[in-house]
Amino acid sequence: MALGRGGECACGARRPIFLVGRLDLCHAAAVLVLPGNPARLSPKHSGAVKSEAISPLMASERRILLWMCVLVGVNQLGFGAMVPSLALYAQSFGVPASAIGLAVGIYGLARFSTAVPAGQLSDWIGRRPTLAIGGLVSALGNLWCAVAGQYPEFIAARFIAGAGAGLILTTGQVVLADISTPARRARTISIYQGTFLFAVGIGPFPGGLIAERLGLAAPFVAYGSASLLAAMVAWFAVRETRPLFSQPGALGRPAGGEPTAQPFSSQIRLLVGKSGLLLVGLIALLNAVVRTGGLFAIIPILGTVQLGLSVAAIGTAMMLGSLFGLAAAYPAGTLADRLGRKPVIVAATVMTGASMLLFAFAGSYSAFVAACIVWGVASSVGGAAPAAYAADSAAPGMNAAAMSLYRMTADAGYVIGPLALGLLADAHGPIAALLVSATLLVLAGAAFALVAPETYRSTAAL
Repeated sequence: MALGRGGECACGARRPIFLVGRLDLCHAAAVLVLPGNPARLSPKHSGAVKSEAISPLMASERRILLWMCVLVGVNQLGFGAMVPSLALYAQSFGVPASAIGLAVGIYGLARFSTAVPAGQLSDWIGRRPTLAIGGLVSALGNLWCAVAGQYPEFIAARFIAGAGAGLILTTGQVVLADISTPARRARTISIYQGTFLFAVGIGPFPGGLIAERLGLAAPFVAYGSASLLAAMVAWFAVRETRPLFSQPGALGRPAGGEPTAQPFSSQIRLLVGKSGLLLVGLIALLNAVVRTGGLFAIIPILGTVQLGLSVAAIGTAMMLGSLFGLAAAYPAGTLADRLGRKPVIVAATVMTGASMLLFAFAGSYSAFVAACIVWGVASSVGGAAPAAYAADSAAPGMNAAAMSLYRMTADAGYVIGPLALGLLADAHGPIAALLVSATLLVLAGAAFALVAPETYRSTAAL
């Protein structure tokens, strides 16, 4: 097709900046047809369109996804490195269990506070600059944690580190929503999520060794350095995706759809009215509660006190769990794309609750490792499908609003979990806290199964 001035084709459609000179959107619109869209290709032209359009689109998606995986992998490797020592480092200031929970909760409060602003910022200045700023802020906060002299100073530094993490994690999911279509969304997110969970899970292994040899503050230095590297990856390697959601036929939106012109606050109000989005946010919130209040705060101390495990042993068990989770990530994304989001979300939520029971009654190191494996698989399986469900709920042009609302709801768990489970552990013991967590997860999974609508299911699976 002939191109006019300014990157327009003969029909007047403008092309995304990363496809200029390679593919016009008349072809892209022909191949990116969402379920229910009446547009169809004739057999006569479908082969030509596939060879001319699908390959460049897929190649562009894969390049962006690759660098996003590098970015989140580097950043979360640093985060995972400080997980085994976080509770012990906070304890070294001479504070009770509830205050240890505050060290985790303040990080979540910062992430919660920056989730929606991160979405707005990524719409305003772009995804790439927002990711880079997040890396720099995260580096500053974590390096300050390492040199904090008093507990209030440590808490302030944790807040800054959490704000940087909020910018990175929220904007990262916006990018994935930008580049994916519903038919492949869960698989795309599963690759990113698998990298995320693997890095977080494997990080405790070197982090535990670093803490034992260099001190409990050393993992924070490692996390700060990793955040700096992530900022460099964001600025120099990740391609901007912000223009994509406002272009007809762009990745992740139907051909012929009109971009939303509504203010960001109006988009949020519309999305809040979707019951499915709120329920999947509740599940993400509870997953964050058990991750931060249980896995990061209670379980390391439980393993140390009741099983006599070292920081390195705990880190090794968590690493093994992440390896199994990595293996389960892509198959789970495939199931969510073919069978629908709901079955995968419900199964993963119940499985996460079961892992809390295993941690509560682990009487040996082998049982502790088994609990870590169940947790790793459940986290991996339940990582992509809820995010894909949230992205499915977004109207054209609302990716940033939908994903920031989802992240904000999830990050509320980072505030509630450490404080609530910490207080519960102080009052009734750590096992009671884990049992309550397991019960809430099972109830949330049941509510989602009964009430939430399905957002996507492959017609091939029907």
